[in-house]
Amino acid sequence: MPSTMPRWMSLIAMTAVGIGIGSVGLRSEASEKPPAETVVDMPLDKSVEQLAETARKSVVVISVSGRDGKQQGIGSGFIISEDGLIATNAHVIGEGRPISVQFNDGKQVPVTSIHATQRAADLAIIKVDLKNLPVLELGDASTLKQGQGVVAIGNPHGLKHSIVSGVVSGTREIEGRNMIQLAMPIEPGNSGGPLLDLQGRVRGIITMKSLVTNNLGFAVMVNALKPLLDKPNPVSMDRWLTIGTLDSKEWTPLFGARWRQRSGRITVDGLGSGFGGRSLCLSELPVPEIPYEIQTQVKLGDESGAAGLVFHSDGGDQHYGFYPSAGKLKISRFDGPDVFSWNVIQEKPSPAYRKGDWNLLKVRVEKDRMICFVNDEKVFESTDTRLTGGKFGLAKFRETTAEFKAFKAGKDLPRITPDPAEADVIRKLVADISPTGGLAPKVVQELVPRGDTAVNVLRQQARRLELQAIQLKRLANVVHEQRGRSELVQLMQRKEDEIDLFRAVLLIAWMDNDELDMNSSLQQLERLSRQLTELIPKDATPEVKRVALNKFLFEDNGFHGSRGDYYNKSNSYINEVLDDREGLPITLSVLYLELARRIGLDVVGIGLPSHFVVEQLPATEPRQFIDVFEAGKILTRADAEELVKKNTDRPLQETELGAVTKKKIVSRIVQNLLGLARDAEDAPAMLRYIETLVELEPTSAPQRWLRAVFRFELGMLDEALIDTNWLLQTSPEGVDLSRVKELQQLIERRQHEGS
Repeated sequence: MPSTMPRWMSLIAMTAVGIGIGSVGLRSEASEKPPAETVVDMPLDKSVEQLAETARKSVVVISVSGRDGKQQGIGSGFIISEDGLIATNAHVIGEGRPISVQFNDGKQVPVTSIHATQRAADLAIIKVDLKNLPVLELGDASTLKQGQGVVAIGNPHGLKHSIVSGVVSGTREIEGRNMIQLAMPIEPGNSGGPLLDLQGRVRGIITMKSLVTNNLGFAVMVNALKPLLDKPNPVSMDRWLTIGTLDSKEWTPLFGARWRQRSGRITVDGLGSGFGGRSLCLSELPVPEIPYEIQTQVKLGDESGAAGLVFHSDGGDQHYGFYPSAGKLKISRFDGPDVFSWNVIQEKPSPAYRKGDWNLLKVRVEKDRMICFVNDEKVFESTDTRLTGGKFGLAKFRETTAEFKAFKAGKDLPRITPDPAEADVIRKLVADISPTGGLAPKVVQELVPRGDTAVNVLRQQARRLELQAIQLKRLANVVHEQRGRSELVQLMQRKEDEIDLFRAVLLIAWMDNDELDMNSSLQQLERLSRQLTELIPKDATPEVKRVALNKFLFEDNGFHGSRGDYYNKSNSYINEVLDDREGLPITLSVLYLELARRIGLDVVGIGLPSHFVVEQLPATEPRQFIDVFEAGKILTRADAEELVKKNTDRPLQETELGAVTKKKIVSRIVQNLLGLARDAEDAPAMLRYIETLVELEPTSAPQRWLRAVFRFELGMLDEALIDTNWLLQTSPEGVDLSRVKELQQLIERRQHEGS
């Protein structure tokens, strides 16, 4: 019988009754909602001409520079404070690039800091060093009516301070955001400009045009901007320019284009300054003695482009290149800066190349030849030896956008595709797998030790066997998740002071995203730690260390509590907290605890209900807590009690003020994700998190019951029966055994019907 959402949602209620608890506690964090605004004044409407005359002075042109100093992008913004705050879209300012602002009178000044950002809402506030600027009044978007007249001011296609009028078509949710739908033409360059009502108040920020019709656009509601003003996360420009930049000790970009790094991946876009849009990114790894191998995984944004490996580079125009281009593989020798000095040595398509997907490129460099592989299949062998020595790295051509990951160099790099004999063993293990029903636990246990090999074989098999594709992909995910879960459980079994908390929390994210490069995030944490350590005197007192840590995290680097998109899964993934510099109280606290430990500051986590804080030891009397979500704000015991009362409508218990273990921190983050999966009605994700909670706390009756319910709903009858049998045999306190017996009988009836 197929599962339906209403059925499994009703079983959540059954879960609470069956365990004898009023709530299963699927969410651990809470956010405050700002009070609604009331518009009292009713000024008279103005003509479009009058609006243009007054508002134009407050609208600016925002320019973003590329690596070569030339203008890379242009957008709009508007002044929201006399002392230099300007609102715009986050996508207008991009990331890690110099920004300048041009005013209506032609004056152009650099941006001095990024005052606040909210990527999920596509909003940003930038700051310039000027005073007495003309400000636009912020209105209330919630009172807009269909058919209401509005005016947009911006710089479409670089045509500065252009005016366009239209009407509000309505409000619409797009990608989880409430947007104002507009009947007016919106073009590139309008982004970030104000949407004004006919009294001159800002009701929205123009953000996108329709791809369907020209006379349709969308704006972010201005209400989403106000929390950024109340709680900014300022980042100075010198820090801003380091976001996403490549580590100069690891990579050296050449010939322009935009090379960036995020979560272990290198991305490139934009036109290189070399002929044909060529741009290189050379590795600073030492070149091994010949023979050696280099490899990377590459994914093209457009198969008409070209991007791949280079080697024997002189640091300029001379090098070899091995790369996909227009569906074919090429190995070329570049002897100079123009097309006349480029030589295609070999070119052909390869059945091993997967268009639109990740592909492993490998080059083996020997004394008198070079051998090129794609996905471990040999493509070329060349004895061209005109170029020798030099560096290796990455390259892109034309206007290609591409991603690279897992760049390596060594004497003999391992294959990523499985050994044929090992692949046969794996295929035999799954040859008789049923297209329906659950996954055999014994098969999973056999596959887990084979790691990436098992995952790759299963996914290849899924592409070939259409009838088994869903089951095989699911099995690959289970193997991946269980690998992460097994490592997580092993970590949690260590002594408290031996548990690597950051790695444990990172494993939670890795279980949800197998493309996450954990080493990159670990290195990112170590870079932050080194930068912080360099700022602290060796004889610093604990108080000096705490002040330095707060300044480093919240002022210098702009880490902040997520405001407008609190219940986003990204806030529970520590790698994305590092990348986006925003998160939940608990994930920001994990980062705080880890950096504190590295500078010798004794700090512990305090698990207040619905709001995680930390405390510096030795504890003071009266107690004081550090609210990492609020940029390190100090909370008294009374503040903590008020916060708990506001979030949970119950008094704070003395037992809730104790230091929590690392296992409790990890479990709480998984509970948060479980709550989000529940809200999204994502039953498989809920089961995934419940499985993790059971592994972490195998004697927890509530988690066992939840797992039994969801295994049943997903058709995993044998597995569900294991949990009901455990509950009936152990009879844990607080369990309604009659409910458990009822579910067990239902499972057995389903098994009988299917036999």
